[in-house]
Amino acid sequence: MASQTKPPIMEQPAGMGMTWMPKPQLADCPPGLEYLANIDQLIVKQSVELFEAVTGIDCKNRYTIANSMGQQVYFAYEESAFCMRFCCNQARSFTMHIVDNMSREVIRISRPFQCCAGCCWCISGQNCCAFRINIESPPGNPVGYVYQGCSGWKPKYHVHDDNMEEVLTIQGPCVPCQCCCGCTGDIHFRFFSNDGEEIGAVTKVWNGVVKEMCTNADTFSLTFPKDLDVKQKATILGAMFLIEFMYYEKSN
Repeated sequence: MASQTKPPIMEQPAGMGMTWMPKPQLADCPPGLEYLANIDQLIVKQSVELFEAVTGIDCKNRYTIANSMGQQVYFAYEESAFCMRFCCNQARSFTMHIVDNMSREVIRISRPFQCCAGCCWCISGQNCCAFRINIESPPGNPVGYVYQGCSGWKPKYHVHDDNMEEVLTIQGPCVPCQCCCGCTGDIHFRFFSNDGEEIGAVTKVWNGVVKEMCTNADTFSLTFPKDLDVKQKATILGAMFLIEFMYYEKSN
């Protein structure tokens, strides 16, 4: 069901030293998704929250979303309850508001709270044991869904369009963690078309020992075919936030 929550009013800062990507003039494209039409990569950087780094208490996350040229495409900010962040940490429910350079909310990503979700062995279909995330653009208009899939060890996700038809699958590595004890490389969650062809990836980028150990400020790279439907690109962005919260949104 589409969320009807209105986003809180919030200042929208641009990334440090960044300029905004010019708005493409395209017809027959959902408002706000025209930015995604002719790009094949997004870089998503989470802002460092000083209070969180010092106290270990989770703050609402904020992200800068840029293209491969370093131009800012969107700004994303989390809406969630303090009790959810404090008690549930990475399992919390949240709504991610994604706005353009005119402070217009163009994508809304939401994850409902599920108290027993997360174990990849216990999932059967799209039941309560599977984490899921909903993507709307514009808000109120569903464009895609991402469901955690059943698997033995490797993380698996099913990407559906607005008609609930599966269009992509995402496969992660056996060990999706990064640490200073040797697991310091980039982590790739590769996605595949229905015929099994690998067409892109959601990559967790290694940020260095200090930043990884002391903060939750993660960096992700999203790559996909330039001619992929913009709704699917927006849904892949939603999948990135699901992966981020499941594996990398942990107290340091």
